[in-house]
Amino acid sequence: MAGDLARGEAVGGRIPVAVYVLGLSVFALGTSEFMLSGILQPLARDLGVSIPQAGLLVSAFAVGMVVGAPVLAAATLRLPRRTTLIALLAAFVLGHVVGALAPTYEVLFVSRIVSALACAGFWAVGSAVAVSLVPENARARAMAIMVGGLGVANVAGVPAGSFLGQQAGWRAAFWAVAALAALAVVGVLASVPDTPVPTGAHAPDLRRELRIYRDKQVWLALVTIALNAGAVFALFSYLAPLLTEVAGLPESWVPSVLALFGLGGLIGTVIGGRIADAHLFGTMYGGISASTAVLTTLALLAEYRWAAIALALMLGVTAFTTGPALNARMFNAADAAPTLAGATATASFNIGNTVGPWVGGLAISAGWGYAAVAWVGAAMAAAAVLTTAVSSRVHARSRLVTASAGPGLRSVPGATAPGATGPGATAPGATGPAATDVTGGAGAGGRRPGD
Repeated sequence: MAGDLARGEAVGGRIPVAVYVLGLSVFALGTSEFMLSGILQPLARDLGVSIPQAGLLVSAFAVGMVVGAPVLAAATLRLPRRTTLIALLAAFVLGHVVGALAPTYEVLFVSRIVSALACAGFWAVGSAVAVSLVPENARARAMAIMVGGLGVANVAGVPAGSFLGQQAGWRAAFWAVAALAALAVVGVLASVPDTPVPTGAHAPDLRRELRIYRDKQVWLALVTIALNAGAVFALFSYLAPLLTEVAGLPESWVPSVLALFGLGGLIGTVIGGRIADAHLFGTMYGGISASTAVLTTLALLAEYRWAAIALALMLGVTAFTTGPALNARMFNAADAAPTLAGATATASFNIGNTVGPWVGGLAISAGWGYAAVAWVGAAMAAAAVLTTAVSSRVHARSRLVTASAGPGLRSVPGATAPGATGPGATAPGATGPAATDVTGGAGAGGRRPGD
């Protein structure tokens, strides 16, 4: 019991309050990341730049997320995690205060990069903290709460930020996000355990953590996450013109359809969080395959407005159902390096968020029309199904290899030997971070997370 309390684990399977606070923090981060799409026009007018130039602020944030996640994860590896989270949130607040006061486009651009770096670092470290506060068989639920913050941001935060920006000026939206992030600082201070940095054999070691990149399962998880995110954002980035130019919807309907997509994402996150721990690869297969089918159907029926609306909602459900499973899979594959695992997952999502819209834009520029982005998304989702299949085979093969190495060992990440502390500790004689005892199952039928 003392060990559970030290790690902040819940008794009786309940998720600690700290995980929910991290999810609420992500709500502020996600609102900032996506709200610019609704305030580009007033922002561009105020700063005297073109819409495409203002749109580069979105790209700058995405690139900052890709670069910032692994860099900041490595830089803060030996720092106390609660202190790191507070410092990153404070930098995020400062970035938005500077953005709200920015006299020029250039100052705003720099502030967006600073905010993106802080956001990326928080995602990486916060994800590692979230999974460290729960047992292994609740990792997907913990990540569902983190991703759920992003879903709530899409449903409520982004529309509210856009409305505030259009009614009170785009700077008001930046002040509002800064206030939300400041509240998150208070929440982290009050709820996240102040755990000491491990020392001795369990002290963080960057070179040891970097060894995860020798594992093909980590790379397969990375590619799958990027392809799934790219499939969704290839379509989502151009959903507004597809709705108005192809489906013939009035522009006034677009915010409502975007909110429906966000609602679908929230529903999908709840579903994924409930089923992914017990059926990790099944959730990945089902969710990504369903996204492939939805995107293909949308490409075929995009001219029918009610079909387009319904399919936008369904895509939110299918895409976000896989989110907790994809995150948990990365943490399982890179169990010996939880901070870099969180950083790699964050970078992977944002690689997809960057590449998907770029490829979709190429299809539009080639004259194939806005419906072509749905075909692009379907192709990327189908590729993600294939990488999931390969990952599942590699996972099964590694389990067999570990089991044949000696009795009582099985390749399921995360279990620890008696007396071992810290993520990635393994049973005596086990080889690699994944070797564990299988004398007893974890759940009905002895199934383990990821089976």
